[in-house]
Amino acid sequence: MSISVIVMGAAGRMGQSLVRALRADASFSLMGVVECEEKMAEIASCGCRVAMDVSVLLRDEPKAVILDFTAPLSSLATARAAARTGASHVIGTTGFSGEEKAELAKIAEKTPLFWSPNMSVGINVLLKLLPDLTRLLGPGYDIEMMEIHHNQKKDAPSGTALRLAECLAEARNWSLAESACCHREGITGERPARQIGMQTLRGGDVAGVHTVYFLGSGERIEVTHQAHSRENFASGALRAARWMHGRAPGKLYSMRDILG
Repeated sequence: MSISVIVMGAAGRMGQSLVRALRADASFSLMGVVECEEKMAEIASCGCRVAMDVSVLLRDEPKAVILDFTAPLSSLATARAAARTGASHVIGTTGFSGEEKAELAKIAEKTPLFWSPNMSVGINVLLKLLPDLTRLLGPGYDIEMMEIHHNQKKDAPSGTALRLAECLAEARNWSLAESACCHREGITGERPARQIGMQTLRGGDVAGVHTVYFLGSGERIEVTHQAHSRENFASGALRAARWMHGRAPGKLYSMRDILG
């Protein structure tokens, strides 16, 4: 039996990738898509139900899996709607504030909720490996990071860069809020030892490049992940949707849960 799926923001770049991936996988059924009124014409021929409010679609499929790569306020509204029916909600949205993340965790107590700022399996494996590398290298290595994305991306640093930086800070028992440095200009003085630099580049159609630098005396280690297309993220989202189908609520799930 196929899994019924709803795609939020179906006219967007990621939404289009999700629709293509779902249509190519017989284990899923695309039962509906959601878009704002201004973009309705772009998805009129999508071959499934179209709505401006996910609640309209959930009336007929209350336990559908929702795939959502939109914006924080939109994703929160969708999570609240999912909680009213018990639908599973897979979120790849970035840019959530601390308060918004706390609300997601609260909603996850009522309905199956999954959130990952990056659906790539490779990135999530790095999140498991980088803390060990950080601890093995020790405090003698400065940590810097650079991320590159397309010119339409709205948040900076990227949600993935922030998540990578969080795991690096945790490995050194630092607070990221106190150690993050996202901007340098002018006479900055010597680099503090207790710092993680995050630099942002934007241009073209880059799907996503993240590089972590461990800079020591006489050597440098670089760990880079390059996303060549959004299909990689769509594949991870479908993997999450399959894993979340029928999952019980109780916690805010992530790729860490899927990868074990």
